[in-house]
Amino acid sequence: MEQKIITGYVELGVWLKENGCQKTLLVCDDSIRYMDSFRQYLKEEAGAGIVPFSGFRPNPEYESVVRGVEQFRKEGCDSIIAVGGGSAMDVAKCVKAYACMAGNGDNGDYLKQEIIPNAIPFLAMPTTAGTGSEATRYAVIYFDGKKQSVTSESFLPKTVLMNPDALKTLPMYQRKATMIDALCHAIESYWSVNSTDESKAYSREAIQGVLIHMDGYLQNTREGNTGMLLAAHTAGKAINITQTTAGHAMCYKITSLFGCAHGHAAILCDRVLFPWMIEHTDRCIDARGQGYLSHTLDEIGRAMGCANAKEGAEKLQSIFLSLRLKVPEATDEQYHVLRTSVNPVRLKNHPMALDDAAIDELYHAILR
Repeated sequence: MEQKIITGYVELGVWLKENGCQKTLLVCDDSIRYMDSFRQYLKEEAGAGIVPFSGFRPNPEYESVVRGVEQFRKEGCDSIIAVGGGSAMDVAKCVKAYACMAGNGDNGDYLKQEIIPNAIPFLAMPTTAGTGSEATRYAVIYFDGKKQSVTSESFLPKTVLMNPDALKTLPMYQRKATMIDALCHAIESYWSVNSTDESKAYSREAIQGVLIHMDGYLQNTREGNTGMLLAAHTAGKAINITQTTAGHAMCYKITSLFGCAHGHAAILCDRVLFPWMIEHTDRCIDARGQGYLSHTLDEIGRAMGCANAKEGAEKLQSIFLSLRLKVPEATDEQYHVLRTSVNPVRLKNHPMALDDAAIDELYHAILR
């Protein structure tokens, strides 16, 4: 599905009118507190027709989605706007899917039902330039403490509002972590066994977009914020085709064990994984072969403005060092937890075989 990208609040007003929105559930995270002009516009344009819902946390729980569905139904909502980072997007996607399902969602009932596409108007406004969630058919929620990956083509919002002003108040740590998450998405998508010519074109564009706009984005310029939003969105389009690979499979537990932001954990992994892959292409499991994989890694290096894969891997490490992100120290017990936490489903997307010994070796290189 081709998404319509809009950039201004006037276009948002047009969207509300064109879709006949009378009551809109506004799924928003804490970032909306700092968006005075956006809140004022909604108040003037829609007034009582906006129903705020923010009853969720990062890494949202299934029960939060159920509460969102309850509010959607109770208030008689007919449309959804998601404003925030990946968690807000994930909640909004699931509310949209579950709002038309039977029952009240008790005991994880919505997770057991088939998702039937519906025509609820859905607009997304990212307030971080990283997750690309507004461009993917995936959502992640937690039920009974376990991660549930939910997938549906109907999760894709038909309209995305990309306003660089939404990034103005983003704290520097989150600014760095989300930016680098977009870069990791693009790199992992490029080497995924599921890559296609289309996904590679998106990955290449995203890598170049991140690198071109990095300085301006870190300096919080309007041009830099605009460029990074588009780069993150394009990286999202890439992983919507390919999904992520070993770097993301290995980074999730780092986030929960050490309190790192997701993008911080992703770059910790990928800046070690990239050079390791260059040295171990004999482990290739991509059906296109070892030679293809070596060529692909070189293509990633060239997309980064380098001569080959080795220089590209060095550049990735140098970007990591320039951001001054910490490397956590792990105990023997934590290394064991990490090694046994990796999702084998995500490893299937990786182009190289990774056994327990390789994963342990990598974690010891990733962490202190």
